[in-house]
Amino acid sequence: MRETALFFLYLFACLVLAALLTWPLMQTGWIDQDPQRVMGRLAQVAILIGLWPVLRTMGVADRGSLGYAAPRPVFLRTLGLGWLAGVTILTALALALVALDVRIPEVKPLARLAPKASQALVGGLVVALLEETFFRGALYAAVARRTGAGSAILWSAVLYALLHFMKPRSLPDGVAYDWAAHWGIFLSTFTSPWQWHNLDSFVALLLVGVFLGLVRRRTGHIGWCIGLHAGWVFVIQVTRSLTDGNDGAALAWLAGTYDGVIGWLAAAWIGVLALGLVRLPRGDAAPRERDA
Repeated sequence: MRETALFFLYLFACLVLAALLTWPLMQTGWIDQDPQRVMGRLAQVAILIGLWPVLRTMGVADRGSLGYAAPRPVFLRTLGLGWLAGVTILTALALALVALDVRIPEVKPLARLAPKASQALVGGLVVALLEETFFRGALYAAVARRTGAGSAILWSAVLYALLHFMKPRSLPDGVAYDWAAHWGIFLSTFTSPWQWHNLDSFVALLLVGVFLGLVRRRTGHIGWCIGLHAGWVFVIQVTRSLTDGNDGAALAWLAGTYDGVIGWLAAAWIGVLALGLVRLPRGDAAPRERDA
């Protein structure tokens, strides 16, 4: 857990820096953006700028630790296969939500769908590349090196799920943006993960992290992880474009509040896949890592 705490402290420091910079920037009047968006973007910039020195300090800045040890042809092939598998897995979930009337299809012209699908494809690959390099790459390697693969799978999944909800929230309507409200926005970053209505999506994302960690352990690299992750993002974005949430459905609680897709049904589906992966006999293609 020590390595996870160090990564979390680094991210916390970046958020504090972003909060300290946001207030004077907003006072200049030069930026025509909501303060929570400015704070979030500054935090992302700070994380990207400082990440490589942090990884070097922790000794996980090499290709193997980051999950890129596989030969390029193997890595690219598994990334592509992972994308197809990810699309298949999440398409089954999306179709189940439609069949249960949790999401209602909305007919859209192909001319409007094609740009959205292209954006989802590119965006999914970018998100997957960054997040998998960090969580199933650097963080996984740092924890596994000290306490074993089991701990690496668990703690990388926990931090992965938490960070999906750790975002500055907008001010309530009618609340003026002042010094106190500014720090209220900052504190909102740490309250969202613990709100009851986010529990379903949090559990689902936790199990997604566990599943991807198991894939990382089994294969020895993150090619499959990037592909799976990118495929899931692609299907979620396309599903949100082609369907609308149906809050009046009897089983509406199966879809999550985070994005209307990832909820209890997704948690059950990914959990079953993770259990199947655990029970699947392990081949000799990937090096075995020490268990916790």
